[in-house]
Amino acid sequence: MKFLVELIKGMFVGIANVIPGVSGGTMAVSFGIYDKIISSVTNLFKDFKKSVKTLFPIAVGVVIGVVAFTFIIPFLLETQPFCTAAAFTGLIVGGIPMIVKSLKESGERDSHKSIPVNVIVFILLFVISLVMPFMNGDAESGILLTADVGTMIKVFFLGIIAAATMVIPGVSGSLVLMVLGYYFGIITAVKNFILGLKSLDWGIMLDNGLVLAPFAIGCILGIFFISKLIEWLFGHFPTATFSGILGLIVTSPVSIFYKVHQEYSLSSTSIIQVIAGIVVCVICIWVTLAMGKWEAKVEAQA
Repeated sequence: MKFLVELIKGMFVGIANVIPGVSGGTMAVSFGIYDKIISSVTNLFKDFKKSVKTLFPIAVGVVIGVVAFTFIIPFLLETQPFCTAAAFTGLIVGGIPMIVKSLKESGERDSHKSIPVNVIVFILLFVISLVMPFMNGDAESGILLTADVGTMIKVFFLGIIAAATMVIPGVSGSLVLMVLGYYFGIITAVKNFILGLKSLDWGIMLDNGLVLAPFAIGCILGIFFISKLIEWLFGHFPTATFSGILGLIVTSPVSIFYKVHQEYSLSSTSIIQVIAGIVVCVICIWVTLAMGKWEAKVEAQA
């Protein structure tokens, strides 16, 4: 049962990474698996068996979420953009009490805590997270990425950048890719690879696989190195780190609704859709809170 729950949480993290403006790191924090991921990644070589056991269901869920919802999410956003945005907002808002709790607990054991520093970190990252969605991320050329050496090197470094931002709560890796002008190129490569796999067209699979492979390698390296940094921050400045994470996360609803409106327009949203969106948001808040309580109960009994 726990494997299934962790897999479902991983799916939501994967889905979040597909949508510009939604942070996979935020979703991981909201579902209470962020610390587990960071700890397992940084201790992968020290405690390989335990780390793999922790990461495996989450990683499988992430892959399922990315692959499946690369096709499903565009459909949901095109047909029900407000409800889709409201659902992710609810999932994120439901995790905020858990972050506040972690912030309070870190304050009790943090010998380096400083209220002025925590406030400054919160405000600084709050502003950064608030401004980022309004950067010119709608001017992407929409180019089709080709499997040449120059492109492969470029997407390798894009993978490092995207993964680093995906790991940081409140920062959307897909939004960063969109700002850099490569979001749709990567998404198209994923779609084409899956379609090639489905039809067993080895030519399509090879062309798109040669683009996605260096991107995936870059993502793995990016996740590993940024996880090391975040673990160090949690170890030495936990209160300031949680303050920064809280600052990044509380602006996520603004980012989500702005990017959804920018790409799919919310101007024609009806009253019924608004009501439905609010209901969906409340349900998703409840789901996040319930999953957090259930996991805490399971861990307490273990």
